[in-house]
Amino acid sequence: MSEELNFGQMLEEQDESFKKIRNGAVVEGTVLDVKPDVAYLNIGYKSDGILTKDEYSNENVDLTTKLQAGDKLEIKILKINDGEGQPVLTYKRLAQEKGNKRIEEAFNNKEVLTAKVSQVLNGGLTVLVEDTRVFIPASLVSDIYEKDLTKYDGQEIEFRITEFNPRRRRIIGDRRHLIAERKAEAARELFSRIQVGDVVEGTVKNVTDFGAFVDLGGADGLLHISEMSWGRVENPHKNFHVGDQLTVLIKDIKDEKIALSLKFPDENPWIEASGRFATGTVVKGKIARMTDFGAFVELLPGVDALLHVSQISKNHVDKPSDVLHIGDEIEAKVVDFNADDRKISLSMKALETEPANEEASEAEVQE
Repeated sequence: MSEELNFGQMLEEQDESFKKIRNGAVVEGTVLDVKPDVAYLNIGYKSDGILTKDEYSNENVDLTTKLQAGDKLEIKILKINDGEGQPVLTYKRLAQEKGNKRIEEAFNNKEVLTAKVSQVLNGGLTVLVEDTRVFIPASLVSDIYEKDLTKYDGQEIEFRITEFNPRRRRIIGDRRHLIAERKAEAARELFSRIQVGDVVEGTVKNVTDFGAFVDLGGADGLLHISEMSWGRVENPHKNFHVGDQLTVLIKDIKDEKIALSLKFPDENPWIEASGRFATGTVVKGKIARMTDFGAFVELLPGVDALLHVSQISKNHVDKPSDVLHIGDEIEAKVVDFNADDRKISLSMKALETEPANEEASEAEVQE
């Protein structure tokens, strides 16, 4: 009889040594064994707990890649008895509760959160904050329209919570206004420190037929085609590409518009022109463009001279294109140089020998 009593006491003592658990209790467990679909944990109870992959994460994961024997894990008791005497555990739901609490705090405090994009959908992005899903609609992903959001897959992004309703499973994040705020702040900082005449660094953001937009780190400036070089630029797309790093001159600032230039004063070719193309000088150049009244001849990159139609030849020329072509190299005399207005006039006719003079010269030689 005494042996039976002692055995009963031992069972009672053993039962008392185990934790008393209840549904919803949060306990710490130690991983004993892991299989792809289920893990077994010692939670200090008379039976080991069962943690399935569905209760580990919302993602379809292989538990052997996430857990290993000996790992400590804080989990929640979902059910004391699965029908066979083993407690059913959940890690996911506990994480979601923590996530909801964290998100609620961020929502109330208008805090900026950082999380990894877990899924790209047609209508936006899903991110996980401590295993709680936050949806960022496509219209709130960026401050510019983006048709393809796949580039965000797996990326860590920053956002604010603008709507928090866990009961309806509606937790909305906003990245667009955060970007806009930061750009506005960067623009204020940029405009506070730049002025006309400054030389700054920038990155080509977009190239058009009329120029290039350059990101100055807070605002974009326009580098117009006419300011891309002292020489002639026919097609900006051939000279500039998105991502190019440029050193540019701030030519003008008007309200929120910034005009840029690559025509630095110390590189002005007209400084050299003053000493090379004085009136009476014979020069060589290339036909750059033509009009009905004459042809423009490039003497130096950025220095063009006008060859008027009346100065092309002693013979009558109706249109410059009748005798000249773009790209032709010609020789002419400078008949006028105006440094102030940056105008040079040329004459090919002035280099032609008068036929009468030639006959007179021949007669003199004969005599």
